[in-house]
Amino acid sequence: QVQLVESGGGLVQAGGSLRLSCTASGRTFSSYAMGWFRQTPGKEREFVAALSWSGGDTKYADSVKGRFTISRVNAKNTVYLQMNSLKPEDTAVYYCAADFRIYDSVRVGREEYDYWGQGTQVTVSS
Repeated sequence: QVQLVESGGGLVQAGGSLRLSCTASGRTFSSYAMGWFRQTPGKEREFVAALSWSGGDTKYADSVKGRFTISRVNAKNTVYLQMNSLKPEDTAVYYCAADFRIYDSVRVGREEYDYWGQGTQVTVSS
């Protein structure tokens, strides 16, 4: 029904920057929040950032506040995650996800999201 495709991951040195992109295709709806999650081997998938359909509500994990910025261009069905001042602890597979809802607000639980991308690897070297 809906497909999400991430891009922009790669290898970067500590202190560097990357910008991840996620584009939705297929059957889309007028109202949906977009979120970013990340996961490392042996650990659960954790919330990183999310943005409501109008941009009126955002949430960030404490570990990335002040360093990461989420944004979206609805006309392109695309959400971005700008990652600055990257740390080795940021190394993970990053996933984008869509949460279809009427309210202009975001949620942080994995179980709340309806569609997921395949993930893109981000590796930050020391």
